[in-house]
Amino acid sequence: MNIIDDLKLQYKIGGIVTQLIFWNAALFIFPWLFFALLSFLGVNIDYLHYVSLSSNPALLLWKPWSLLSYAFFHSGIMHIVFNMIVLNFSGRLFMTFFTSKQLLGLYVLSAIFAGLCYILVFYILNINAPIVGASAAIMAILVATTTYYPLMELRLLIIGNVKLWHVTAVIIIIDLMQLRSENMGGHISHLSGALFGFIFIKLLQNGTDLSGSVSRVITFFSNLFKKNTSTPFKKVHKNYSKPVEKTVSKIVTKDKSQQQIDQILDKISQSGYDSLTKEEKEFLFKVGK
Repeated sequence: MNIIDDLKLQYKIGGIVTQLIFWNAALFIFPWLFFALLSFLGVNIDYLHYVSLSSNPALLLWKPWSLLSYAFFHSGIMHIVFNMIVLNFSGRLFMTFFTSKQLLGLYVLSAIFAGLCYILVFYILNINAPIVGASAAIMAILVATTTYYPLMELRLLIIGNVKLWHVTAVIIIIDLMQLRSENMGGHISHLSGALFGFIFIKLLQNGTDLSGSVSRVITFFSNLFKKNTSTPFKKVHKNYSKPVEKTVSKIVTKDKSQQQIDQILDKISQSGYDSLTKEEKEFLFKVGK
């Protein structure tokens, strides 16, 4: 397997946290390479201008996608590296208790909520500035997990054992202390994301799952594409005189394959992806196609 196949496999089996990291990384690397090439050829385009969220509500009218796109783009290498580290940390904790659909729904909805709060505050303060970064959505995921299980034990390097709420409290306090800094918009979006994460869990505990709206929208568009690629209906006449042994054989084969997949996934959970043999990686890649 080459590195591309290896990345494809990790994307398929890594879950929603890994997929979000891949999306953010791809939207940082590929546009940067493409527009760097254009710049070398003498064509300078500030692509972040088209995906960043402006505090000017009028600009939202001609680029409404920016209310969400800003949460998938980053302004620099250190910006995305730090955010992806925290996303991996908070996302894994969130997935201990909740589902992939709930994490994706929380990411999307918190980004929109934090973006609206950012526009409102900066409009009131009469400040015009753009913003990019996934930190508001990541903060929502961290606070949501903390709200649900604040006493979770964490073991941090050098510091030792701490409670999850200790870590979250320190981050929130830092944001509050830096509200008057040059990155005031970023800290406003962080705190707005934190507020949404808290609201998300409280509503979920009362029986209202806000992430369901995101799942329904995704399902709607997925079904549209499925309808476009579906083949016309054909009437099929079954021949009931044929033996059914072949069907049983297929089920048995599927069970054996699934058993092998389960064994490999168990190995990954215990020893990590790198512990797989070349044959096991190739088998997973073929099954995932």
